[in-house]
Parts: sequence; C-alpha cells; structure tokens
Amino acid sequence: MANWHSFRNHRAFPIVNHQNLSSFIWSVADLLRGDYKQSDYGKVILPFTVLRRLDCVLEPTKAKVLAELTAKKKAGLNPDPFLLRASGQSFYNTSDLDLRKLMGDQDHISQNLYSYVQAFSPAVRDIFERFSFSAQIDKLAKSGLLYLVTEKFAGIDLHPEIVDNHEMGLAFEELIRKFAELSNETAGEHFTPREVIRLMVNLLFVEDDAVLTKPGVVRTIYDPTAGTGGMLSVAGEHLAALNPQARLTMFGQELNEESYAICKADMLIKGQDVANIVAGNTLSEDGHAHAKFDYMLSNPPFGVEWKKVEKEVRKEHESQGFNGRFGPGLPRVSDGSLLFLLHLLSKMRPAQDGGSRFGIVLNGSPLFTGGAGSGESEIRRYLLENDLVEAIIGLPTDMFYNTGISTYVWIVSNRKPAQRKGQLQLIDASSFWRKMRKSLGSKRKEMSEAHIAEVTKLFGSFAEAQLATVIEAEGKELRQEILLAGARPPSAPVGGKVKIAPLSRIFPNGAFGYRTITVERPLRDDKGEVILGTKGKQKGKPQADASLRDTENVPLSEEVESYFQREVLPHSSDAWIDDEKTKTGYDIPFNRHFYVFQPPRPLVEIDADLGLVSARIKAMIDGLTA
Repeated sequence: MANWHSFRNHRAFPIVNHQNLSSFIWSVADLLRGDYKQSDYGKVILPFTVLRRLDCVLEPTKAKVLAELTAKKKAGLNPDPFLLRASGQSFYNTSDLDLRKLMGDQDHISQNLYSYVQAFSPAVRDIFERFSFSAQIDKLAKSGLLYLVTEKFAGIDLHPEIVDNHEMGLAFEELIRKFAELSNETAGEHFTPREVIRLMVNLLFVEDDAVLTKPGVVRTIYDPTAGTGGMLSVAGEHLAALNPQARLTMFGQELNEESYAICKADMLIKGQDVANIVAGNTLSEDGHAHAKFDYMLSNPPFGVEWKKVEKEVRKEHESQGFNGRFGPGLPRVSDGSLLFLLHLLSKMRPAQDGGSRFGIVLNGSPLFTGGAGSGESEIRRYLLENDLVEAIIGLPTDMFYNTGISTYVWIVSNRKPAQRKGQLQLIDASSFWRKMRKSLGSKRKEMSEAHIAEVTKLFGSFAEAQLATVIEAEGKELRQEILLAGARPPSAPVGGKVKIAPLSRIFPNGAFGYRTITVERPLRDDKGEVILGTKGKQKGKPQADASLRDTENVPLSEEVESYFQREVLPHSSDAWIDDEKTKTGYDIPFNRHFYVFQPPRPLVEIDADLGLVSARIKAMIDGLTA
C-alpha cells in the first residue's frame, strides 16, 4: 500500500482543497476555448472530474478485481458480488485500463476511453449516460482535444485520501456554480450554501441527540430536491461525528441530469445504495411512492411556476385528496415551493411509528401569500391546526448564490416535544452574518459556526430572547448580546446607547388564524329607502349593495360579534354579516412580530442640522459669486 501511494503521488498532481481543485480543473477550459461555447464547458469538465474521482477510488484494488474476474469466469460463477467485495466499494471496473494507461495509446484514445467507461458496473454507466459522455468523447476526438483533456485529468490525484468527500462535494458545487454563471442558469437551483445546510441539520437533530448517540442506531433521510447531494452529505457527516456507529441511509430525487449524475457518484463513493437516488420530477413522478422517512431536508427552487406539471398535480389533488400528497390545497401556479412542503408532509413516518422531522428552505411568500380560503392559506391552516410547525427561522439576505431575497427555514414535525405542543417559535436570525471576503454570485454574506450555534441553542432551549446591540457615541456597533427572558441588558457606553430587539418569540398556533367576514350594506332606491327581497330566502330581508360590500379580518382569539359591534357598527349602523361567506384563514406575518418602532429625532435636532446645511450651501454660493 505504501509503495502504491508513493507511486501515485509521484505520477499525479495532488490537490489539497476544493479551491485548488476547481481552479486546476478550470484550467481545462483553456483547452476547450474556441471548439466549445463557454456554456458547454461543464459538459466535458464535470463527467471527466467524476471519471477521475472513480478512477482514483478504484486504483488500489484494481489488480485484485481483475484477478477475481478471471478466477470467477473460469469457475463459471457470476462474478458481480465477488467483484464488489474485491473493490471494497459499491461499484467496480472490469477493464485493465485506467486513465493513466490510456495515455500510452494516443492513436486509439477514443475507443479505449469508451470501452473503459463501459467496463464500469451498471450504476456507474448510468451516471455517464446522464452526462451524454459518449457524445462528448466523439466531439473531443473530432476536435483533436480528447488526448489533451484526458491527459489533464490523468495528472490530478482525486483519491479520497488526498481529497476527502466533503472537499470533493464543495469542488463539484463550485464548478457547477461557475458553469451556471457562464450559461446564465440559476446555480442555486442545484445546491445550497453549506452553512445553511449545517444550520438545518443542527435544527433537525438537536432534539434527538440522546437517541442518535445509541450504538448501532439506523435512521433514514430524504431530499426530494437532492441537487448534487450536499444536504444528504452534511447530514451524514453530522451524524457520523455525533455517533460513528450510527448509520444514515440516504434517499433522494433530482430533476437536473448533471446534478443527478454527480449526486449518484457521490453516494456510490460513500457506500450508499444508489437505487435510493432517483431521477425525475418529484411533483409529477414521485420516485419514492408510499415511502416514509425519519428525517427530510429540502431547498426547492424559489418562486418557480409549476405549470409543466399542473395536469398531474391537479389530478392527484382532485382524485386522491388527503390520500395523496396534495390534500390540504394547491398554491398558485406561479410558485410551487409549497407543493414540495406538502410532498414532504406525505413522507412523514406516522407519529405512532416514531414520527418524522423535516427542514425546508422557503422564500417569504409561503408565510403570507393568499387570503382566507386560498390554497396557500389552507396549507398553512392544515399545518397549524394539526400542530406540525415547530419553528420558522428568518435567515440573512444575500445568503444564496442566485438570489438576495429573504429566506426562511421551516422546521416541521409530527412528534413535537411536550413543551412545544400547540406552539410555534419564530427566530429572527437576519442579523447573524458576516461579510464574505469575495462574493459568489448573489451570495455576499455567510453565517459563522458561532452564528449557527447561537440559532441552534435558541431553538433547542425553546426560549424567548432579545438581541441587545451596544452602540458607541459615534454610532459604531460594538457588540451584540443575546438576552434570555429575565436577563439584564448590558450598560450603554458613555454617549452611546443599547438597542433592544426581539430575537426569539413563541406564539400559540391560533395566534396566526383569523376569520374573514363579509360585511354587507343595504341596497337603497332613489329615495334612500332600503330595498327588500321579494322571493325565497331573501323575502322581506334587506338586499345587499355589492358596491358597498367590504371584508374584515377578525383574529381567531376574538368573538366575531364583539369585533363587529366595536369596529363596524359605530361607522355603519345598517351593516350586517353574511355568515355564509365567512372563511377561516392563516398567515404568519414574520417581520411584523420583530418590528421595533424607531421614533424620529426631535424636531429641534432636525432644524439645527438643516440650519448647518443651509449655511454651508450659502457659503458655497457666496464663494462662487465672489
């Protein structure tokens, strides 16, 4: 083993981190320039990176696998299980070639590379089919570039001892981001910033630490928008650090072919069953129908319409109702993110079987879009009336690669701890960030490990808290302190001040509900007399004037009649409520619960400042006319 390792490092360029790796691989683009459009670089570089990674992983067991193949063929046995054991992986290659040996026959590089890829076990061949790799081999060969590109990749060392799985995942994400920028795609559709995933994984597991540290514990985790597998990988790393004897079985589905191929390759190397990673559109073709999971994570695309799958989704909603995935309601076609939330709800293990918890990243619209009776409101109503939402955490803006908008992590569970029953925790973590040294697309901010730990602690302690910001006399922020209920605020510096803002708040679920009542006013004739109905139920009753019709939202915590008498009748004594039109709605006005009113400066100060500015302007004018 020592000799092989030494030989490998003499012959290949070792890469020690994902920045070096992505920069080195990016240099391949110099070869492709002219023959390939910039937007097509990824079609070559991504599959070659995967190929070199698999090539390096199999290198130490190559001779053993080939010997096993010869022996089992002679014995007339199916070699497959023996080859898997010999390779020490969940895949193998039966060719005596590898990328280095391919360099020795420049004239036949195309045929040899194709046959080498075909010699992989079926799961790996599928990865390269998703990349349409054979078409790229042909194109590179016709351009006279195939040997040069293969040589580049044969010269880097991607063995897990040199580049671990975590660094490799980061490298893939960095490459995809670069290619997405070149082709004007949305890179953020394919992966989520690692610190956001770490926060979500912490929140997912924090209440289960006692269970997860038991020897030999086995749990399942699922991501319906798996991308390159980043969420699944971080969850696996977290659990391995918590309990090396625990096993997390990973499941996922991904629509984008390249992301799916990378995710599948990553899972192969981690020893996961790649049959659990399915290709296709989660909303229209559920790749894990009827399956239930312990934990789930998802970052669905923000604000993307679901018109392409509308027919299938509506059919399931109407024909299966609550027996399907979309029973509670359907959001508007312009934003399908809540459909993914409903999909995850359908995958929850029943509470009596241990239950589930999942985290999903959403933009602001699912919190409040849609009035009472709308699809969005009905989904929120289902979640809150069934006591399924544990917490919603507001993240800083500019955290994602493809958008700078506000985003929120929802933690949903059907096995809430006793102290959380009937309640929802809101945490405003929008100020928990540091500026990045270099922006990546729209991402300019990141959460540090300390920020993640603070949010995790707030969630885990299920406590209300405030954020105290200490500001010096010149207006510069000195520090921030988290104040749990009853804690004394820090003292203000001389001439400075301390700003106090809510950070964690806890509400009963019903606090987010309301009834929308329809207030009618009578229709009157030219003389101002009320017009009465003449037929059916309306006979003898005042007729409603549609032009005067209005609605009012009454909190669930208040009696409708009391509200009506206090807020409506003093202004419209002839009004009444049409009870048949009353609807119950739910919204979560997150920002309103964290808004702190800042009183304007005293007029005397403003006048003094205006006087100074006016004097300066007058002096400048006098100087010009002198």
